[in-house]
Amino acid sequence: MMHPIKHFVTITRHRNVVIKHCFKAGIFWQGLRHDLSKYTPTEFVPGMKYYTGTRSPNEGERDLYGYSLAWIHHKGRNKHHFEYWTDYNPKSKVVEPVKMPVRYVAEMFCDRVAAGKIYKGDSYTDQSPIEYFMGGKGRRVIHPETSDLLEQLLTMLAEKGEKETFAYLKGIVKLDKIARKKQK
Repeated sequence: MMHPIKHFVTITRHRNVVIKHCFKAGIFWQGLRHDLSKYTPTEFVPGMKYYTGTRSPNEGERDLYGYSLAWIHHKGRNKHHFEYWTDYNPKSKVVEPVKMPVRYVAEMFCDRVAAGKIYKGDSYTDQSPIEYFMGGKGRRVIHPETSDLLEQLLTMLAEKGEKETFAYLKGIVKLDKIARKKQK
């Protein structure tokens, strides 16, 4: 059974929370562009077809076909996913994870916190995102420095709360922006 309205409401609620978080992190324009590909037919149609309200629709598509075209489309267009950041290493001749720029790690953090709030609802705590992250840590193919920064931010959220974590995140985003300008 298709659930276009429920899927639309869920992805829009999530996106709106990410936008608020991105504003707090000093990356408002990134927040406004966050996950727009979810509204394209390639992602939206499977999203409404496999919507359950309890897990990612991509899992339903993956269960049926062994892969999710919606996810492949999504991760290839959204730089806040660590899966986007892989490239062929000419030395090892293997596709390997690449260190993510700070601004996209910041967006990934905002995305994960928002996902926890939307999908866990009233049972969400500031501990929820780090618990989820640690649950998949051994299976993740992510650059070690990217993983360490995200884990640091999620741990800070669990220990010190949103206000202090977003203030810290905004500061490192600003420092990174200054450093990038100096490199040009």
